[in-house]
Amino acid sequence: MIARESIPNQKLGKRIKHSASTNYHDDTPLNKKLRTLESVSSNTDSSPEESAADAPDGDREIPDSEEDELDEAETHISTRQTELESALVQVRTDKEAIEEYEASRAAEHASNLGLKERLGQRTWVKGKSSIYVDAFNLALETVLEEEAHLFDEPELALFDHWRALAYEAQYLYVRLFLRKTSAWHRVGRLGYYGDIADLLAAVELLQMQLPLPVSTADEQMNPGEVEPPQGLQLKSSFTFADKSEDCISNLDEASSLLNLDELKGLAKNAKVQGKNKAELLRAFRRSSRKQGGLSWLHRTDSEETIVSVTSDNGQEQIEEGSEGRPDSDDRGANRDQHYVRKIMAQTGPCIRLAVAPLKLFERVHLVFYRSTEWTEKSLTIIILARISRRNFPDFIVSRSTNIFPSRLILLEFESAIRTQFYVDSILEFNGTPNKDGLERVLDVFEEVYPRWRALLKEEQLKEERVYESGEGAYMRRFSPAWVYTRIVHKAEYVLGKFKHHKREHELLSELLGQHLFHAARRGAWYQRKALVEEHYMGALTPTEGRTPEAQARYWKRIALHTCEDGLQDRECHQIYHYDLQKRVSRLEKNLKVVKREQHDFSHARLVKPVERFVEGIKVEKQGTPAKSRRGSDASSVRRGGKTIWIDEREGGGECSVEDMCLSWYRSQGWKGYHSEGGIIRTIFAYLFYDVLFVYIPNVFQTAYQTCPLDLHTDAFYPSRASEISHRLVEIGNGDAERIIREVDTREREKKTCVVGLDWMFELDDLIDIVKCFRGEPLATICKVMAQEYRQRGGGIPDLFLWHPERKEVMFAEVKSENDRLSDTQRLWIHVLTGAGIRVELCNAVAKEVRN
Repeated sequence: MIARESIPNQKLGKRIKHSASTNYHDDTPLNKKLRTLESVSSNTDSSPEESAADAPDGDREIPDSEEDELDEAETHISTRQTELESALVQVRTDKEAIEEYEASRAAEHASNLGLKERLGQRTWVKGKSSIYVDAFNLALETVLEEEAHLFDEPELALFDHWRALAYEAQYLYVRLFLRKTSAWHRVGRLGYYGDIADLLAAVELLQMQLPLPVSTADEQMNPGEVEPPQGLQLKSSFTFADKSEDCISNLDEASSLLNLDELKGLAKNAKVQGKNKAELLRAFRRSSRKQGGLSWLHRTDSEETIVSVTSDNGQEQIEEGSEGRPDSDDRGANRDQHYVRKIMAQTGPCIRLAVAPLKLFERVHLVFYRSTEWTEKSLTIIILARISRRNFPDFIVSRSTNIFPSRLILLEFESAIRTQFYVDSILEFNGTPNKDGLERVLDVFEEVYPRWRALLKEEQLKEERVYESGEGAYMRRFSPAWVYTRIVHKAEYVLGKFKHHKREHELLSELLGQHLFHAARRGAWYQRKALVEEHYMGALTPTEGRTPEAQARYWKRIALHTCEDGLQDRECHQIYHYDLQKRVSRLEKNLKVVKREQHDFSHARLVKPVERFVEGIKVEKQGTPAKSRRGSDASSVRRGGKTIWIDEREGGGECSVEDMCLSWYRSQGWKGYHSEGGIIRTIFAYLFYDVLFVYIPNVFQTAYQTCPLDLHTDAFYPSRASEISHRLVEIGNGDAERIIREVDTREREKKTCVVGLDWMFELDDLIDIVKCFRGEPLATICKVMAQEYRQRGGGIPDLFLWHPERKEVMFAEVKSENDRLSDTQRLWIHVLTGAGIRVELCNAVAKEVRN
């Protein structure tokens, strides 16, 4: 067993944006020497559990009003969409949109309607029903109707108590639940929730003790976790929310209720100083030690001896000596209690959602949304999409009840996420890991490894005997084995750091030997395996009578076969092919393979992008120079900042640098768009319309989706491998024009909502474009989009150009003097040139600067 504290379940259902330095969404090992093409590829199989592995909640300042809370929520919610939000139609989801919908649908008799009737008739009445409460209850009722077997007796009883709660109590709970934090909230500042007439009564209902039956479910231990997290088990009674007077007992907890200005005000009365909360808290403690009795402390403790010590984590702690007095610790605690009472008198009663019910409802949302990442938008977007007047594609809605076959598997999935977070916290979140941290990762791996292998066998049997064609790829994302595979992947990197290359090679062989989990990483595994074979395995395995030179050649031949296997593996994504091809060519040269037996990759040889320089007139706006954080003059344009130019060729008005360059290309006979990938996504939606909406179980869970839920995952491609391959052959054979015409004839009048499809592009332009495209390059672009739609949606060059007379297409990445190519942009240039498509780097040069 591992000597460490278990990671609390509070990591579930939360997202923060990771620092770029963590490279969290990148598959690349941290070792820079192994940095290959994968280093410019973002995580191509980001999964529900990866998004859930986030840092714990920090103390947050309590907003003064509901409006402040909404502004604050916008700051904390990740800009990355969940799978559900990505699949649903884009509708307004802000506060004004919700108020408009509720106001326009309100009816006096709505209070007599049930949840389904309100949703069906789109009727809400302020103070009696709410889109937030209805959406919350829709998720709960849907899960209980179809998957109640995932919950035990106390949990089902808690849901009964929830149904019995008054509307206002439910509304208050849901609004606090959507803030996704376990922080305390001042009751006196919750009056801004306009739907609650009697706030104190709602708070009292949430803090009332309610009985629960005893659970008959057995406790389970999961690999990689020493013991279940504390505080998550339901007991014989519970409350939906905690009382501050029952829970806040020390100065640290109480101080979290105050913002910095309030804490400074309290410090002023105590005659202590500090720039931030930490300094002020230390000052409070020092003042109470030095003074026997402050004028407002009303007690004397000057005779005590108090010693300040520093704990292992760098935080100041207090050891109190009393020269034999047995009550010295109590007196020290009493001093803190005085500060606590002062703070509580200022804040008044506070409320915090109780941990066990909170995590139970988060589990309900995990089951409902089939994702551990969800936001306030996720909760309301289904209803907003339902009441929008849009046309959606025709597809079969299917929601399976066996995503989690049992409660034990669901709990193990949650446990695996916590274990994964522990591993990521060592490797990703806290700088360069030290030796001790890497050893702890290997300890986790050793515990997880046997269970991972057992689950691999179970899932393989399901694939062969249970799942329909293509069904398993998406469902397996909710297996604990999916999370364990990522942990094993991380352990493979650690083995390399410790130079345990033989074990690393065995693990890579096992990872490549399974085709069920994390298919998007197969290219990286092939690359690493070939590298280990070429450089290390010769010295780590028996020579069997071979000379050292022959042993090295033997393993180089094996590395060559590994690269060949990767190129032939249809699950090895296109972006890895070029590096594998380079290694093949180098190995064949080292092995002195005869020319006629060498691989010929001339068809995929990269052509360096053409450098183009376009002159124009640049405009610099005069204004007050901005100051950087350090106070320096930041008046110069920052790197990557937008610049303003004059469009001399088309009207003479101000424009962006991309539009200025587009005008120049038009003057040279090109037609084009400044679309930054919009035209590619539209063409892909046209060409793969029927593939997108082919029947696959579980990927269409509402009738209001614009794409399958798995489009933004690595499950999309293998689930439809046959259909995608057939369509790529058709595109390669020149059928793109026919497919686009058929879809446009059928769907344009309805303006059907399809992911990526922009009906603003004219059909004539789309037909011209595919006529200028050669079949194979267009098929290559579509294959990359099908394999990695989410990751490859960005980074496409700014300008898409085509020349009707020369029947040629070209991409142009526009850069001004302050711009540099990003990794994703380099990757797309890599893919396009590898497919034989012309790419130019268009550098805008200012021939004149106007103020």
